[in-house]
Amino acid sequence: MDYVKTLQDLITIDTSAPPGLNYEKALDYLEPLFRHAGFITERISIPREHCDGNEARVNLLAHRRSPGKPRLVFYSHIDVVPAEGWAAFTPRVADGKIYGRGASDMKGSLVALLHALDEVRDKPLRYDISVMVTTDEEVGQANQLRYLGKFLQPLDGSYFFDLDSSFGAVFIASLGAIHLDIKVKGKSVHSAMAHLGENAVEGANRLVNALLKLKPKVVRRKSKIDAEPSSGLKKMESRLNINVMKGGLKVNIVPDECLVSIDRRLIPEENLADAEEELMQTISSVKGVDWEVARIFRIPTVTPADDAIIDELAGIIRQVTGSSGKYGEMGSGDFAPISTLEWGARHFGSGVIRPNNNIHGKDEFVFEKDIADLATIITRFISLS
Repeated sequence: MDYVKTLQDLITIDTSAPPGLNYEKALDYLEPLFRHAGFITERISIPREHCDGNEARVNLLAHRRSPGKPRLVFYSHIDVVPAEGWAAFTPRVADGKIYGRGASDMKGSLVALLHALDEVRDKPLRYDISVMVTTDEEVGQANQLRYLGKFLQPLDGSYFFDLDSSFGAVFIASLGAIHLDIKVKGKSVHSAMAHLGENAVEGANRLVNALLKLKPKVVRRKSKIDAEPSSGLKKMESRLNINVMKGGLKVNIVPDECLVSIDRRLIPEENLADAEEELMQTISSVKGVDWEVARIFRIPTVTPADDAIIDELAGIIRQVTGSSGKYGEMGSGDFAPISTLEWGARHFGSGVIRPNNNIHGKDEFVFEKDIADLATIITRFISLS
């Protein structure tokens, strides 16, 4: 297959989430490619009650089943983050790079998989294989994944190959996460009469100052797991960031509300409940500020994967690229904890993302060679001979 054209075609389909439109258009394009590779496909309609308030979604599963062989499921998602300020959905190719929203995260990996499956369509395979093409990864897809699980049995003891991963190694761990929105409440009055009101923005800043005093303690926490070298880190690290503050209507009005959004990332050795309690104790230590939790979103930490086939995959990557290893990703997602903690599977990944690919940013791109190399890696990994 012409993987460059295939990726260009996929990039032109704007699957931004939110709002999550054009998913079925993308599946219309992908489904014949899986069938051409010898896979049986099925579209799974996910009821709205399993979509966290979004419209009902349709996901694509593709199967080349071989009962009795080890179970291997490839994970991917078709949605991308929104883009502004550049021609994100008009792909271009230059200097061995393919530019466009989703080129690296993660339509490029999906195309590499298709390229590999096409290469082995008439060959015996080592695994009982399924492929997941999911939606809403960029906004939250946990309940959709849980609904899909019953169509992927057996799951206990299976292997999940996560294509939403970085290039050139096997990734055996990722960060847990807590996203916490705190709404600070005040009383709105004319600014000249501030003594009669309560300034929610100033109250929010007092909470932020307390969190910033906690931050150095959090960031000093290092995992035993190596971080991928191109990240610039030696080990996985915890994170605490204040990424959003929204409050105030006008310069001469004392604001009655301010929203503070906290992003806490946890290394695998940390406990989700302990990290949440630490945040709440820090915020509660600030006296005289009226606040409430507006939203909290949690991704549990996961014990790193360890299996002989992971070592085998690392060896194949070294053969193809000249370098490899087993590392932790400095990212988070719904899929790893669900596949491991709820389904009893073993989760690992490899993809085409590099730190300099500008994922989620302007002029996102992927290296053509990385797609070709990942396709070769997958081909060798799943082939019987």
